[in-house]
Amino acid sequence: MARTRDQMAARAARELRDGFYVNLGIGIPTLVANYIPPSISVTLQSENGMLGMGPFPFEGEEDPDLINAGKQTITELPQTSFFSSADSFGMIRGGHIDLSILGAMQVAENGDLANWMIPGKMVKGMGGAMDLVAGVNRVVVVMEHEARGEPKLLRECTLPLTGQRCADLVITDLGVFTLARKGEPRMVLIELAEGVSLEEIMAKTQARFEVSLGQQVDA
Repeated sequence: MARTRDQMAARAARELRDGFYVNLGIGIPTLVANYIPPSISVTLQSENGMLGMGPFPFEGEEDPDLINAGKQTITELPQTSFFSSADSFGMIRGGHIDLSILGAMQVAENGDLANWMIPGKMVKGMGGAMDLVAGVNRVVVVMEHEARGEPKLLRECTLPLTGQRCADLVITDLGVFTLARKGEPRMVLIELAEGVSLEEIMAKTQARFEVSLGQQVDA
């Protein structure tokens, strides 16, 4: 049985560590904020100039002037700070963000990532994704394993790239894969979602991968 979006977000939250500065992309990654373990302190950063984002507001309590980079209304915390987007990108480009969790349209077996456009469709631009994959210490991708029955883990991306060899971990609704940023390209399946077989993963994955299943994990 494939993981739900919330279960994928909960699995991604297990990659957080105490003291981390974290940037969450739009889509499924925004749900990770709901699953930060209470035992650790994590500071969320947004490209539009906010450090220390609070949870999503309750209905009726939204402030239209308080939004994240995905234009979702959010809340502030007592320790929240605000600054220009230039300073925010300085944090990202300077390597001061520990982890970024992003969505994707495609990931290649060598870690290439495509997550910003489909040719022929109107888009506003790449946004901060290009800087995030290049400047953040570790990149975790969270996405569905397939799109309309077509695999999203590929030998090579067919969509315009956001970054080359930039993904460290891919979490899908079917499993979890590690990737090697340096040296010989290597994709390794390390977890299966509950009820998902290796045969199903193989049938729905175009990318070549190795298997190293320590234990089955149900997020």
